[in-house]
Amino acid sequence: MANWLNLEGKVVAVTGGASGIGKHIASTLVAAGANTVVIDMNAKTGEVVDGAYQVQCNVTDPESVKAMMAEILNKYGHIDAIVNNAGINLPRLLVDVKGEKPQYELDVASFDKMFAVNVKGLFLCAQAAAREMVKQGHGVIVNMSSESGKEGSQGQSAYSATKGAVDSFTRSWAKELGKYNIRVVAVAPGIMEATGLRTPAYNEALAYTRGVKPEELSTDYTKVIPIGRDGKLDEVGDFVAYLVSDRASYITGTTLNISGGKSRG
Repeated sequence: MANWLNLEGKVVAVTGGASGIGKHIASTLVAAGANTVVIDMNAKTGEVVDGAYQVQCNVTDPESVKAMMAEILNKYGHIDAIVNNAGINLPRLLVDVKGEKPQYELDVASFDKMFAVNVKGLFLCAQAAAREMVKQGHGVIVNMSSESGKEGSQGQSAYSATKGAVDSFTRSWAKELGKYNIRVVAVAPGIMEATGLRTPAYNEALAYTRGVKPEELSTDYTKVIPIGRDGKLDEVGDFVAYLVSDRASYITGTTLNISGGKSRG
């Protein structure tokens, strides 16, 4: 697959690449021969971990993003693609009708945190990359969305709204940047295998917003996913690797589902 994708030597950055889906995307890109850059709050700039160059960055801070891009350019001289994967999800109800756990009602702090990372952070990183790509006359921006951005999700309205914004950014930026040979595409995963990021606290919050106990959160995927199973993280990694390659050179301005048929929007 590495030869078929022709990613050898391409410089591809992945935000939030130190864990979860981002880590799998980064490892797939490394295996495909790309000069992979992991951008993460928990990364140490200058280190190489599992074949990926590390750059510490707070995607919500313009100065940190500016320094991150400068580091990539200093190391490699250019950037071919960026995968805007960094994100956060805090399950919250619009109204805690039962009034039993007001901490799981949407408030300004949790709203601002999700929009800061998922929307502002994505915008800042896309802009920093696009400025260089315009000069180069080529590039790819992949934005990580979610099926909830199209369908909504009980107890995750703010998160869903951030992913709706991601989809809209993708369509608009593709129209702005196409003339400069820059593609912009979004990927919307559905129910995926565990990433290691879902803590007991997250499951407790999600279960409360769904009106069930944590142990009652559905895992019988045959009822909701036509293909009958959850998605594998490596399947997302493979998909993203294809999209940043020239094999996907006519794909732009759209959000592509990877959900086993669950999301058909």
